[in-house]
Amino acid sequence: MYSKELGINFFGNESNKKRQLNKIERLKKNINNFKIFLVIAGTNTSQIPGISAAGINAKSRRITALADAEFLLKGASKDNKYKLPLLNAGVTPALISHVCSKLINIYPVIVPLGIGVKPYFNHLVVEDRDLEPSNCLTTGKSMTKDRVINLYERGLAIGKSSKQPILISESVPGGTTTAQAVMEAFGLRVSNLVGSSLFKAPRELRRKVVQKGLSNANLKTDFDSFDVVASVGDPFQAFSMGLLIGARLAKQPVILAGGSQMLAVILLVLEFLGKKNKDDFIEDVFIATTGWLLKDNSLKDLLNLINEKYDINLLGLASPLNFKLSTYKELKDYEIGHVKEGVGAGGISILAFLNGFTNHKIVSLCQQNLEMMKGLGQISLEQDC
Repeated sequence: MYSKELGINFFGNESNKKRQLNKIERLKKNINNFKIFLVIAGTNTSQIPGISAAGINAKSRRITALADAEFLLKGASKDNKYKLPLLNAGVTPALISHVCSKLINIYPVIVPLGIGVKPYFNHLVVEDRDLEPSNCLTTGKSMTKDRVINLYERGLAIGKSSKQPILISESVPGGTTTAQAVMEAFGLRVSNLVGSSLFKAPRELRRKVVQKGLSNANLKTDFDSFDVVASVGDPFQAFSMGLLIGARLAKQPVILAGGSQMLAVILLVLEFLGKKNKDDFIEDVFIATTGWLLKDNSLKDLLNLINEKYDINLLGLASPLNFKLSTYKELKDYEIGHVKEGVGAGGISILAFLNGFTNHKIVSLCQQNLEMMKGLGQISLEQDC
């Protein structure tokens, strides 16, 4: 379903046009009141060769999330501390999110989890000490259950105290693989549906990694969402589960800005809630992504799978942002399937469109920032990685 008036592509529960327009109106009503959270998290799953395009090698993937957060806050800057990793194609989606958050005048809140260092820029302290990344999911022991519950409870408290709608975004190298592991732990066969930052998703590699993790986890029949995250998940999932539930308890709308990683969080929450309150819970929850991620329909199929399994009507929104007329290779690469999504690019750009900004304006600012970051040496050369 495509709304010509708004340029936003709806997916999931597509049949009810009136419901879609009502949802958009609710978002527009809150348009200048959103609080944007960027959760940057570390999982050693990202160190598996070939698993992620978020950095050209394992070493560079360790700082990808920090560099994304810094760029989201500051944009092109000569004072940058973390060089954006060289990618095989494209450029960080933090570029899109920075441009759009500036246009709508929202200053994002950064939540670092398991990054291993304390960022110099403003951030929300969630864990008492600088904990390391979660273990590789192949171990079947990603985190202790105590850590998972602590992250959940901190997210829940922050969400419950929220006085405004929230948008949750992420930068988690290796995160689509932990998302797949979580969904498969609950019986969904999604190995051909979970997306990737890579041009060609490493489906066979991921299938083997997930299979090994679930085998080592040896989950019994009475496991819950916390057990699954502790076994094969990542810190982002534990915290965002709590943040989402808390915000909904506070009756706040929530945009989950991303793809399969956000659907994994939804699934964890629905398993946690069981049958109670799930319709009320889902009523003001939106999945928002880029049009590039929606191109092959796998995200749409994944959302429909979750809607059917839990008998819910979760609605997806895809941003109309496109780089078709750009002359910059790094931006044109998005149009042929590289990078696709991340750092809330789809959701934050939708807020910019709903605020009245045009595709031409957003693309023009992306190009200006790209020129500046190149001039300032803000992207690593391969030898820097």
